[in-house]
Amino acid sequence: MAAKKKSAFPKSMPALARAQRVTERASRFGFDWPTAEPVWGKIQEELGELKTAASSGDKSRVKEEMGDLLFSLVNLSRFFDLEAEEALSQSVDRFLKRFRHIETTIRERGKSLTEASLEEMDLLWEEAKRMERK
Repeated sequence: MAAKKKSAFPKSMPALARAQRVTERASRFGFDWPTAEPVWGKIQEELGELKTAASSGDKSRVKEEMGDLLFSLVNLSRFFDLEAEEALSQSVDRFLKRFRHIETTIRERGKSLTEASLEEMDLLWEEAKRMERK
C-alpha cells in the first residue's frame, strides 16, 4: 500500500492562511494576476455575484460566493505583502476593543446593551475609534 502524500495545504490550517499559501504557490508557477489592479476587479465581480446569490435566497450559493469573495480578498492581501490571517486577527481585536468600550460606557450610564439604541452605540463606536487614533 502506497503511503499517503502529506498535503502542503492541510485542512487543519486556518482557512485564510491556507488560501494565502495556495495563491502564493499558484503564483510561483505563473498562475497569477500581473498586478493588484485586476484583483480589485475580481473582488468587485465576486461581490456582485454574492449580492445576486443573496437575493436568490439560495444559502449554498451564498456560501460559495462568500468563499469566493474571501478568497479574492486574501489574494489581494498577498499583493500588499500582508498576511491575511494576521490582518483579520488584528481587525477582530480592534472590534472587540471598540465593542468593550460600548459595553462599558452603556453600563456606566446605568443601561444594558439591549436598552441602548443603535445610534447611541454607533456614536460610542466612533468615539472608540477616535480614542485609538490619539
